[in-house]
Amino acid sequence: MTTVLIVDDEQDMRNLIEMMLNNSDIETFTAASGTEAYDVIVREKIDLVLLDVMMPHEDGFVVCQSIRAMSNVPIIFLTARDANDDKVKGLTLGGDDYIVKPFTHDELVARIYAVLRRSGANIAELQQKYVVFGPIKIDEIARKVSVDGKSIPLTLKEFELLHLFMKNPGNAYTREQLLERIWDIDYVGGTRTVDTHIKTLRIKLGKEAAAHIQTVWGVGYRFDPGE
Repeated sequence: MTTVLIVDDEQDMRNLIEMMLNNSDIETFTAASGTEAYDVIVREKIDLVLLDVMMPHEDGFVVCQSIRAMSNVPIIFLTARDANDDKVKGLTLGGDDYIVKPFTHDELVARIYAVLRRSGANIAELQQKYVVFGPIKIDEIARKVSVDGKSIPLTLKEFELLHLFMKNPGNAYTREQLLERIWDIDYVGGTRTVDTHIKTLRIKLGKEAAAHIQTVWGVGYRFDPGE
């Protein structure tokens, strides 16, 4: 499994990035400062570092130089600043890429895999993309779903419903929105087909996993990632 170290002095940002990456089956470690980051790099096998630029005491540029003195691990800078001079400085000091906040889950994961590919990481291993919440695991490449390691056979529409929910946890979707996204926009079967597919999907997932798919009364459905 790919391992990523998140270095950011803001806990909320560390938590957000950690959730994004864990949902893609990337193992994460976190550090609030350069000092903590150095300890993790020495102690653990880290495949890539996500490094915030704006940190007190030692900023990301200083931390990058210190990491480069001890490791060739790929580094992606994270920053709220889009200044070209900062990008050039970061790359000159040994950074491999630069992402400006805010960024999406898909952009972050794509950038990580791109940098790892350029660094010579195992391509076949990186191409295995997963979305995981609780006991539910989606293999996005093979388009397979498992619950507690047991394969769950889903129809195309059931898979697409579950995939949409798990890629957008917490978002509430109306039945009409689900019809537009999963079925053809001109589908004439009515919103009852959404309820039918949700019911069947819940049955196949089993009681514990199905609890993540919640009915939002008066609206539709959403995926609750839980704690």
